Amino acid sequence: MKNFKKYTRQYFMPPVECMDWTKKEYIDKAPIWCSVDLRDGNQALIVPMNLQQKIDFFKLLVKIGFKEIEVGFPAASETEYHFLRALIEQDLIPDDVTIQVLTQAREHIIRKTFEALEGAKKAVVHVYNSTSLSQREQVFKKSKEEILKIAVDGAALLKKLADETEGNFSFEYSPESFTGTEPEYALEVVNAVLDVWQPTPDNKVIINLPSTVQHSMPHVYASQIEYMSKNMKYRENVVLSLHPHNDRGSGVSDAEMGILAGADRIEGTLFGNGERTGNVDIVTLAMNMYAQGVDPELDFTNMMEICEQYEKFTGMKIDMRSPYSGALVFAAFSGSHQDAIAKGMKYRETHDCEHWTVPYLPIDPADIGRHYEADVIRINSQSGKGGVGYILEQYYGLNLPAKMREAMGYAAKAASDEKEKELLPDEIFDLFKTRYEDITTPFNITEAHFKQHNGIIAEIMVEHDGEKKLAVASGNGRLDAISNALKKQFRLEYRLETYQEHALEQSSSSRAIAYVGIRDAQEKRFWGAGVDQDIIKASYNALLTAINNMLAGVE
Repeated sequence: MKNFKKYTRQYFMPPVECMDWTKKEYIDKAPIWCSVDLRDGNQALIVPMNLQQKIDFFKLLVKIGFKEIEVGFPAASETEYHFLRALIEQDLIPDDVTIQVLTQAREHIIRKTFEALEGAKKAVVHVYNSTSLSQREQVFKKSKEEILKIAVDGAALLKKLADETEGNFSFEYSPESFTGTEPEYALEVVNAVLDVWQPTPDNKVIINLPSTVQHSMPHVYASQIEYMSKNMKYRENVVLSLHPHNDRGSGVSDAEMGILAGADRIEGTLFGNGERTGNVDIVTLAMNMYAQGVDPELDFTNMMEICEQYEKFTGMKIDMRSPYSGALVFAAFSGSHQDAIAKGMKYRETHDCEHWTVPYLPIDPADIGRHYEADVIRINSQSGKGGVGYILEQYYGLNLPAKMREAMGYAAKAASDEKEKELLPDEIFDLFKTRYEDITTPFNITEAHFKQHNGIIAEIMVEHDGEKKLAVASGNGRLDAISNALKKQFRLEYRLETYQEHALEQSSSSRAIAYVGIRDAQEKRFWGAGVDQDIIKASYNALLTAINNMLAGVE
């Protein structure tokens, strides 16, 4: 790309070093959350939500646990005006939820905003004006003094109208395009607004420092936030808020580092919807805290339902790899990953584990309503023995011997490769049955009788190529005797290497499954399984299947 030299940094570092945030290891408590889905998110939709969709979305946000919800820009849109009125007039706002409305620092817009709020029990009125160097020079063509006056006049009008209007109103100010503003000047503007509002412990105000456009790496934003937090007037009576966008793809990092740098509050959207590349993804941010053992104070225990409703309301699609919420984020196709996950899950079954440490799974999928069998182990041509074995055990109760799991893994990989698709659990089970269970050609035993004399004598009637023959031999057990009879009568060359069995159901009439592994004269391994209520019959059917697979060359 040849034009890179036309780009330069559009951000400003604080005048002093502000790096105390680097000394903190993690976020130890949830911030105050404010959803801006119904305003910032809605304005970014190709087709904005209608009134009923916005009401339903508002109810979803309340159910998730948001206590502050920005509901719109009522002076800028009739739809948003009517939505705000519907919330108030239909008494849809719970007592513990505060709505927030946005307004530019312009007199007629501020006045209409307060008109729209008539009858509201409480609300945050969020006023903003842009302060960045590029906006001052190119858009507004105003000096620093003129831009500061816009902010101060807007703040004064908010205070005046709030005093004249019935209701409990609190204030929020944003120096929009903060990340492109000189920190010393941003601080001057913010402190001038605070001098107008004179916040107290009982009447705190919100100062919101948006990353309207990401111009820098996250550590720069964190340093800017720390500078503002350390030098802002009335700091103990200010709720310091962040509103990160995602132009550089680091909205979550900006938010996390900003919290370490002193922020108390986060504005964002579910799944990161917003203008351009979007806002900070509150789902990811909150779940990151959850994965560190911190209560995010938002409820995502039914993530799939939240995803479905979100997509219905907005027309947006959640990416399959979106952290925590995507359809495939817990899915492991890689054989080594599947093997590690399966062993990790087995470890939890046999150990008293206080903490979640399963390899490759940062959180327990069940905590957000996901299912291991359907969501975690997925089988395709990249999968291995561990994943296939896990599916057969979890879905169908089959505990294959280790080497048989390996053979079944290769068979599943080959089938997926041939079909060029993922194999579903029932397809894997069908493949197992077709390949390894109760195969009766070319050999089949139709009768088996045993006598005890110097060990066990087996007399078996064997059907082979349409003919029945009696085979007799002794052995140190029933299966060994049957094996010897088959070898003697039909001159078969193999050795019995593996035998394993277990019940399939826990009841008096439960069926059993037996697994048999044999090696031929060339040391190739072949497998068979047999299922029956009679474990002896299950065992010799497994042996017959292994022999039939050997003769067919099916490993």
